[in-house]
Amino acid sequence: MQTPIATTPDLIAASFHALSDPIRIKVLELLRQRELCVCDLCEALGVSQSKLSFHLKTLKEAGLVNSRHEGRWIYYSLNLPQFAVLEQYLAGFQNCKPISSRRSCCE
Repeated sequence: MQTPIATTPDLIAASFHALSDPIRIKVLELLRQRELCVCDLCEALGVSQSKLSFHLKTLKEAGLVNSRHEGRWIYYSLNLPQFAVLEQYLAGFQNCKPISSRRSCCE
């Protein structure tokens, strides 16, 4: 199932939250190479299916991964358009200039 692209502040924040856990980063690194089923991810990461399910749910809710059912298995892949949204969001800060003048908030 294709995950919608998140552009609202809450969904962008959810994406960054999803990127804040080492296990979820490892999942994304594995999915860079190819689509994987839950059993392959569990084996590669050395974690239980219940623990991995929590992390996959977080990644999916953040729009960073897609899932599809095939028989009794669920396969996961990266939702690349969502990564492009995050990249564009961060790129918007490249042209920011430091604010040098300090003034009292009551002036």
